[in-house]
Amino acid sequence: MAAYKIGPDTKAEEKRLYAEYKKKLAELKKVKKENEAVGQVFTKGLLPLYVMYILSLGPTNGNGISHQIGERTNGRWIPSTGGIYPLLSRMEKEKLVVGKWDNPDRRTQKVYTLTEQGFEELENKKELLRGRIEEALEVFNIVYGDLYE
Repeated sequence: MAAYKIGPDTKAEEKRLYAEYKKKLAELKKVKKENEAVGQVFTKGLLPLYVMYILSLGPTNGNGISHQIGERTNGRWIPSTGGIYPLLSRMEKEKLVVGKWDNPDRRTQKVYTLTEQGFEELENKKELLRGRIEEALEVFNIVYGDLYE
């Protein structure tokens, strides 16, 4: 009986297929995680989405993001920078934003810019959360009507 030998081309193909498999698996896990987050629109979905939106308007720091959200919502929602900076740090690790010190020597203020991947993620999350935000608005209108009209 002849022995079958695996050549270098076969091993390279196995490595390529395994890398492709790991990438697809990571994508599936990300979709699952995002779908779970859809149910938590306000606690996990809305702030990251709106931070990316604010950064899509131009680079700024965490304080600037909080201030802009406050201005855009007429002071009704001013997120704490204590919640924004950890979010920006996570987004930086995920390569959705890039943070650069305004003065690298003094490192007093880090200005964040949305990356191309961040712009894509913004569009994906907008689409993913649109229906949930619309549903939440309907629920609030019903509750408001029941309580106050």
